[in-house]
Order: sequence, then C-alpha cells, then structure tokens
Amino acid sequence: MFPIRDENPHFLTPWVTYTIVALNVLAWLLVQGYGRDGPLAESVCTLGLVPGELLQTLPAGFAVPLGPQLACLVTDTPNWQSLFTHMFLHGSWMHILGNLWFLWIFGNNVEDSMGHARFALFYLLCGLAAAGLQIASNPGSGVPMVGASGAIGGIMGAYILLYPRVQVHMLVWLGFYVTTFAIPAFWMLGYWFVVQLLGGVGSLGATGAGVAFWAHVGGFIAGAILVLLFKDEELLRRHPHYGWRR
Repeated sequence: MFPIRDENPHFLTPWVTYTIVALNVLAWLLVQGYGRDGPLAESVCTLGLVPGELLQTLPAGFAVPLGPQLACLVTDTPNWQSLFTHMFLHGSWMHILGNLWFLWIFGNNVEDSMGHARFALFYLLCGLAAAGLQIASNPGSGVPMVGASGAIGGIMGAYILLYPRVQVHMLVWLGFYVTTFAIPAFWMLGYWFVVQLLGGVGSLGATGAGVAFWAHVGGFIAGAILVLLFKDEELLRRHPHYGWRR
C-alpha cells in the first residue's frame, strides 16, 4: 500500500515544505552526485550521522564498510553537524523519492496548522528527536544514518492528531491487479507507526546497515507531542477537517 493523495485542503502556501523538498533534491544532485558511487559514499561518510563516531564509542580509524570496495573511517572528532546534515541526505533514488512523496502529501497541512517559522523549527526538532532515539537504540553503531524520514515521521505524528478523519487515498498492488481505496488518516498512519515499532524491536541487536526504524518511531512520537505546543488554534479554526468533528 502506498498513499497517493489526501482529501485535505490547505490555506497557506507551504513555502517551508517546498524549501525542504528543494534542499533535499539539491543535496541529492549536487552533493551526492544523484547516487553515483563516489559522491554518494563521500557524502554519507562525511555528512551522515554515525552514532559510534558522535559518541566516540568507536576507536578512531575504525572502518565501516559501505560496499565491496567502499568504507568510512571513524575519526577522533565528533561530527556534531551531522545531527542536521544527515536529514538532507539519502542513500538511493527510491529512498529520496519515497521520503519526499510522504513529505509532499502530509507536510503542507501540518505547515498550515503552525505557520512557516514554527513549522521549520518543528521539522528540525523532530529530526533531532528521531536521531536521538536511533542513537540510543545502538550507541556503538558504525553505520552512517541518512535520510529525512525521521523528521517526516514527526510530520506524520502531528498529522494523525490534527486530521485523524481525513481520507487518504492508497494505491494497492494485488499481483497483476492495481486498485485504489481511501481510509482515514488515523488508520493509515497508525498502521505505519505499528510497522515501524515492530521493525525497531526486530532490529535490536543488529549490526549491519538497514532501515532506521527507531528514527521513524522517535520522529513520530516527537511530532505527536510537539504539535501540541506548535499548533496555532487561530489557523486551525478555519480548517474543515481539524480534529474528530464532522
């Protein structure tokens, strides 16, 4: 199942959502060489978040394999800027396209609920919370973490509280048969969160690269909490789908 659109109007031009999309695309094209091995590996090594390097739980010079002939070397200096830079990097075309699609569908309505400046801060804080839980789940990991999905998880956590009844249209592949159907955001996003939580529990103790499930969980929970502080009731008062009311 994959969301293709929601039935949720927005009133503000979502400039911050547009800007985040643009920054991710520019980083992918100009910094990561649109996925070519050399630029991709260099960007992930220098700008990705490595828990063991950040916390200095791994020795300097420790080699983190990225592929058959690629590796990152852990340095003896914590790379604190990676807490922010990792949010704008990705590991593949499918990675960036999937993340930005979710951001495109759900970001505008969450920005609509806060205004531009609040939403920008909200997004960064959700990304930091996501990184924090991922680090806590495996503080000695040498695997670089990249991707906007933790921060976007925060948007989804906010959306489920703000607009739980909004219909989200899903695309479904059933073998050779493709169809669509609509379900309330509460069920679609709730299902997504449970999948991430189960994936996180299953990943405990894993040492190799994989999906950063705990970043998704951390971002979602942070978004659901922070939206209570960041939402603007005056902006939401005009919204026809706010809350559980009909």
